[in-house]
Amino acid sequence: MKARPELMMWFRLALSLGMSVKRAKQEIDSHEFCYWMAYYGLEPWGETVADMRHGIAVATLANINRNTEARPEPYLPADFIPWMETNRQKPVEPGPILLDEPDAQTRLIKAAVFGCQPE
Repeated sequence: MKARPELMMWFRLALSLGMSVKRAKQEIDSHEFCYWMAYYGLEPWGETVADMRHGIAVATLANINRNTEARPEPYLPADFIPWMETNRQKPVEPGPILLDEPDAQTRLIKAAVFGCQPE
């Protein structure tokens, strides 16, 4: 759904207006919908904005009470919003597996590429 921002906007708008997406599409023409999208661009609403607002308040409170010797860098709003990408553990990219023996390296590559067991 994230690949279709207009669909996300229909859901946001329908939720805000207290109606289904189907009903919203029947009652709102494309001209008005474009204005709603422009308005959302200027003044976003919804749970994402509420989460950001809450993150700002909690970060402020945490920074007021922060031990600057134990944690010199300040807390950010993103530190308190679990769904934000910055909070997710990024997978550690494994480095290349390099073997000393060329034949063993070849078997390992074949196993990785073709899914067969190394000999």
